[in-house]
Amino acid sequence: MKIGCVAAMFLCAFSASAFAGNKPTPNWVGTWAAAPMACPVKSGELSAGNSTYLNLMRVSIGGKALRVVLTNEFGSSDLVVGSAHVALSAGDVSAKPGTDHALTFGGHNSVTIPANGVMISDEVPMNVAPLSTLSVAIYVSDQEIAVRTCHALGMSTNYIVKGDRGRPTDEWNFVKGIDVIADKNAFAVVAFGDSITDGYASTKDANHRWPDVLADRLQKGPKTSQISVLNEGISGNRILRNQLGPNAISRFDRDVLAQSGAKCLVILEGINDVKWDDPTQLASAEELIVGISQLITRAHAHGITVFVGTLTPYQGNDEYSEKGEAARSALNNWIRTSGAPDAVIDFDKATRDTSKPKAFDPRYDSGDHLHPGDAGYQAMSDAVDVTLFQ
Repeated sequence: MKIGCVAAMFLCAFSASAFAGNKPTPNWVGTWAAAPMACPVKSGELSAGNSTYLNLMRVSIGGKALRVVLTNEFGSSDLVVGSAHVALSAGDVSAKPGTDHALTFGGHNSVTIPANGVMISDEVPMNVAPLSTLSVAIYVSDQEIAVRTCHALGMSTNYIVKGDRGRPTDEWNFVKGIDVIADKNAFAVVAFGDSITDGYASTKDANHRWPDVLADRLQKGPKTSQISVLNEGISGNRILRNQLGPNAISRFDRDVLAQSGAKCLVILEGINDVKWDDPTQLASAEELIVGISQLITRAHAHGITVFVGTLTPYQGNDEYSEKGEAARSALNNWIRTSGAPDAVIDFDKATRDTSKPKAFDPRYDSGDHLHPGDAGYQAMSDAVDVTLFQ
């Protein structure tokens, strides 16, 4: 029997309170996230050590306290973090006065994160408003670093400061999540996908990715304002094969099941499996159906309600092929008719040109005939029935 997000949430809450002897426990819910990936330090780049990485991120829901998840998941050696701070951002590298808080780990200001590991900070008493922007500054001690763990397409201006030299970067470095202590009814929706979820071609620093716009919509409703949206998109991601970032099958536990307070999941993956510059890398609809079915099964096993999005059109893109289009069409037909997801979000219908349904509506096309522009991301968000989460 399939149950909704809220029903699953209350079932878990009841079980937890029974074991805790009715002692109230904080409801930790992810309010911001980014999927980590490997960013090798290139020849000629400044050493990655002895640098401060200033990450700016807009949260979705608010809370009365927070914790930050630091990551070294793609590092080949231990990462020594000399110090880390969180504050409300005043824009660029500035923090709002009186909001800076040192992050501690077991009461210590510094922490060593093992290779391939993560560390969660201690609780920071700090009021965080919904849709506010936080800055997380991470000072990495002087050390040899071959691979930084980052999220490459932040669509956000961040900074790397070394000595008196600083430079902007699009990456989020060494941070993968922020959790808040939220209302007892709060929970997270994980948006799991590729560049179309990651927000490629949206306006930089404007938070116009479709998960951002969805978070805006949820904040406007009294019944949905305690629902966060976590963006776990990776540009170039594929369901079955590695490319930019690990494939969806292999990263699913880390990027979905491990998220604090995750009760719902929106899957939008597969366009990079049906289009690629190497025809031998194309996947069939049958292979993708097996892959998405695996994700649904694994999410259901953890009590997560699953919504699957249809693949958006791409005719006119440089990598368009009739073979790929046939696979996209067959996969979309399965998504719409199989009954495997708990519900379907028809992103294809929301963004296609009604006169040429294999192509984007020109109003929503970023220009590359694959990625939406801001208006297209708005249309995708509008296609999500928020009552699904209630």
